[in-house]
Amino acid sequence: MTGKLTAAFKAIADPTRREILHLLRKEEMTAGDVAAHFDMTKPTMSHHFAVLKDAGLVSSRREGQTIWYALNTTVLEDVLSWTMDMARGGARD
Repeated sequence: MTGKLTAAFKAIADPTRREILHLLRKEEMTAGDVAAHFDMTKPTMSHHFAVLKDAGLVSSRREGQTIWYALNTTVLEDVLSWTMDMARGGARD
């Protein structure tokens, strides 16, 4: 399995990060809007955002003091493709 896929699987192994991806599926959101859905400290939320960004699952952009996050479906498509290959008995890396 490639490093990109390994990072993505590690990122989505955490239920909080899966919920963040779920929130971002329809539209981009500010970090504060996403954080409002969780009872966590800002540093903990920042850690989750960093893991998702490092895995390429989300992108971010800054507008002044506000950070906006968006879902990166390209990496999710790669994960889905690998999973489908596994289901067909073809994935080996």
